[in-house]
Order: sequence, then structure tokens, then C-alpha cells
Amino acid sequence: MTQLSVLDLIPVRAGQTTAQAVAASVALAQTADRLGYTRFWVAEHHNMPAVASTTPSTLIAHLATATERIRLGSGGVMLPNHAPLAVAEQFALLEAMHPGRIDLGLGRAPGSDPVTAYMLRGRRGPADADPAADFPQDVETVAALLGSDRAPASAPFGDEQPGVGLNIRGRSYELRATPRSTSAPEVWLLGSSDYSAALAAQLGLAFVYANHFGAPGIDRALDLYRSGFQPSEALAAPKTLLTVNASVAEDAEAARLAALPQLITMARLRTGGTLGPQLTIDEAQATALTPVEEASIAEQEERWMIGEPAEVADRIRKGAERYGVDEVMVSPAGGAWAAQPMTSTPSRERTLALLAAELLVSDKLAA
Repeated sequence: MTQLSVLDLIPVRAGQTTAQAVAASVALAQTADRLGYTRFWVAEHHNMPAVASTTPSTLIAHLATATERIRLGSGGVMLPNHAPLAVAEQFALLEAMHPGRIDLGLGRAPGSDPVTAYMLRGRRGPADADPAADFPQDVETVAALLGSDRAPASAPFGDEQPGVGLNIRGRSYELRATPRSTSAPEVWLLGSSDYSAALAAQLGLAFVYANHFGAPGIDRALDLYRSGFQPSEALAAPKTLLTVNASVAEDAEAARLAALPQLITMARLRTGGTLGPQLTIDEAQATALTPVEEASIAEQEERWMIGEPAEVADRIRKGAERYGVDEVMVSPAGGAWAAQPMTSTPSRERTLALLAAELLVSDKLAA
């Protein structure tokens, strides 16, 4: 049986406030919860007028109170933007409030432009410094803080080797991700490169291949992860998840129309075009595209899962089988018509409902 989850960027469309965009995502999470999806993750992006998902921990707390059983998580927290202890404490608290329902996905990219990333770091260090230089050590620290009572010592505090505490100016300290919970969040490493796959394997973490970015190299990355996996206290065997962009409707043209606003946003992002709030479907239909934008959209349409329910469900099944992943995470790429309510996105909810009918219900009956 195919295990399905949801990735939400919390898109903001023309004329929509942030509060309305978040309300639409709450409705989407409640739909996923009711339909039997496994997880609902929110992303971290900054300084983008078409995206409201800037602070995963705050959004997760809000979504958890509005849902009943679905796991909530980050897809992901961009760790170079944050202090590892702050991330660990945020997710320890979320797990304490909602035990057994919290995931922490960690990513290496800044999720924004270099200036915004520099400001997020509190203007620490040179502006042109590599914010991801300490990423492996920071991932290990977060995982240790969440998986045990103490974190290992780390290089910024001196020359100590990893241990159970820190020694600063001759005095020993212990770090704890407080408050402690009776359970721990599930930690995942996100990536679309050999680097992330190898690090997840080395640290014994579950691995998400960010296939929705469209980067090549999925076969090699998954092979590297599985062949190099070292069992950890948290995970005894490799665990993989694959993300896909999807727009599903009763007919293929309706599915493509619903996807068009997001396709245009991504084309402009990739080609250096002007970015603003996501277009409505009405606006997207009336938009004159440049040849470069048209080419980018055509390329994305080949990779995205756009079409009728049975067709898209079959592609998801075959993709899961081909890559041997444990789970598929759908990013519903549907836009809204201008006349539709600002506090919901029916096309995204429709995508989840139609896929659940094909994959979660029919596969369960077949099993």
C-alpha cells in the first residue's frame, strides 16, 4: 500500500492576506488528516511574496491544534539560518505538546537570497561566509539534543572531541533540549544531492530526496544513502521519502489549468523574472509568457504529476516502486480562481481527495 504525505509551501495568491493563506493551509491539513495521509509538512522560505511559510515551528503548532492524528513537520527547517539549540528546543516543545506527531526535516539551503540569509543569522560572521560550513556538525548536535539527554561537545567551544558536555573556561556544562518529552520528534535530512544522501547515511537519519526541485541524480543519491547507511539509536535501517509536485482533476485540462499559476511562479523564479503573489487561474490564463518562460513551463510539466486521478496514481505507484521509497510526499500545486474564497484552495484539496481515493482507499482494499 502506498504511503502518502503532503508538503505545503503555503502559497499566497493575488489579493490574499497572510492570515487567509494560512487559513487555506489549515483547511488543506484538515483534509489530509481526514483522508488518511501520514504527514503534513510546511517549508521554510523567506522574502518571497508568493510564500507565507517562513517559520515552520510556529506553523506546526498552529496546524497541530487544528488536526487530530496526522503527523506535522518541517520540510524543512533550513538549519544554517538557526542556532541548533534553538531548533532542538522548539521541536522538543512541539513534541511535548503533541507527542508522537512531530517530525523535524532539516535542510542545508538558506531558503532565500544571500542578504536575507545573512540577516537571519543575526549578521554573524562575514557576509560572504558559507552559512552551511558547519551543517554536518549542527545536524549531529540537533539530533543528539533530541535523541538523548545530552548533546556532544562541538568545535566552536574549543578543541574537545564529541562527548556528553562542553568545557568552557575550565567549567563543564551540559546541554539539554528542554522541556524533555516522553517521546522524540522523528528527524529527517532533506536534500537533492550526493552530499545530503551521504550525510544522512553517515548519521543514520531518514532521508528525503527533494524530487519536486527537479534536480537530476536521484538514483545515485538513493544508492549512496542505502549503501552507506550506518544504523543509529534512532533508526535501524534506511528510510526514504520522495517528494513530487501534483495537480489532479477529473480531466487533464482542468488539472493543467489549476497548476498553471504555480508553473508560472516557478518559471519566473528560474529565469530571473519578476516575482509577486501567485496569480489566480484567471490571471494565469491571460498572462503573456516569454519564450524562455514557456520552455521552462513545458519542462516542468514533463516532471510534475499533472492529470486525471488514475493516471497520476499510476505514476506515483510506479515511481515509488522504481526508487524503492517508503513514502511519497505530494506538494499540491493547484491555484485558485478569482471568485473562490480566500480562505481555501479547492483545487489543492481536490488533488488530495482524488489521490486518496486512488491510492489510500483502493490500495487498502486490495491489500
